Amino acid sequence: MIKLQTLLTPQKVSGTPKIISQFAEMRLKRIFEEDMRSENPVILRINDAVIKKISRFLSGEMKRSCAIGIAGETASGKSTITLDIIDTINAFAQEFELENAVTRINTDDYYYDRSDMVKKAGSFAEFAKHYDLDVPEALELELMHKHIKQLVFGHEVLLPEYDMSGTAIRRDSVKPAKPSKVIISEGLFTLTEKVADAFDLKIYVDVRHNVQKDRFYKRALERHLGDSADEVYKNASDKAKIYIKPTMKTADIVISGEADRHSYKKLIAKILCFIQEQYFNKPV
Repeated sequence: MIKLQTLLTPQKVSGTPKIISQFAEMRLKRIFEEDMRSENPVILRINDAVIKKISRFLSGEMKRSCAIGIAGETASGKSTITLDIIDTINAFAQEFELENAVTRINTDDYYYDRSDMVKKAGSFAEFAKHYDLDVPEALELELMHKHIKQLVFGHEVLLPEYDMSGTAIRRDSVKPAKPSKVIISEGLFTLTEKVADAFDLKIYVDVRHNVQKDRFYKRALERHLGDSADEVYKNASDKAKIYIKPTMKTADIVISGEADRHSYKKLIAKILCFIQEQYFNKPV
């Protein structure tokens, strides 16, 4: 675990949530600027408006849950980054005995059930030849939007679960999810039109083409895609140009998918340090 006290000098601020929010905004700007000036930055672009919004959540001025959406192309690193964020938040929550710190919603669980089509085709591979999984229409994003909003405003939700083993079965209302301080979701289409406005923070993971392609083919080898890997990659890349890459323009934050994993955790830990300073006295 990264010890927060080694990252920033504690400086507790007294006053109204608005005053604390203003101080948080200054702190965040310093954290982000330092990262962006570093040799291998995590943050490539961030807008000032979202810094102010994050500050309002950290200070308690904004009292409801904060919803974070993370998108990027296949093999961009978005899943790994999301898990590192969740691990860092959960470690902080465990240390300071916080309940319901973070809830993850998996965008892939909202793929429509197409098990009947798989059975008719004889296999998932045959089914996938005639059914495009790399378009937003393959997912019930309206339901995902509804679930995020319900969680954000304090309601428990039963989430779906999609079987990724090749059956195309989706089981509805099987995973209980409680409202938490942070609701986080990642996926190819997390920031597309039907669901993007459910998020307070919209993050896009950018990666160089050659790095992304190399990662994809390593994953294809692990998944035994064989000769179909080229076709799968071409389709995913073509559809990404239409549906995924444009969401980078509307993202609040663009982060690098090539930074080392410690850097992601360290950046989140610096932000959590502000919460520790304001609300906890436990030494670390």
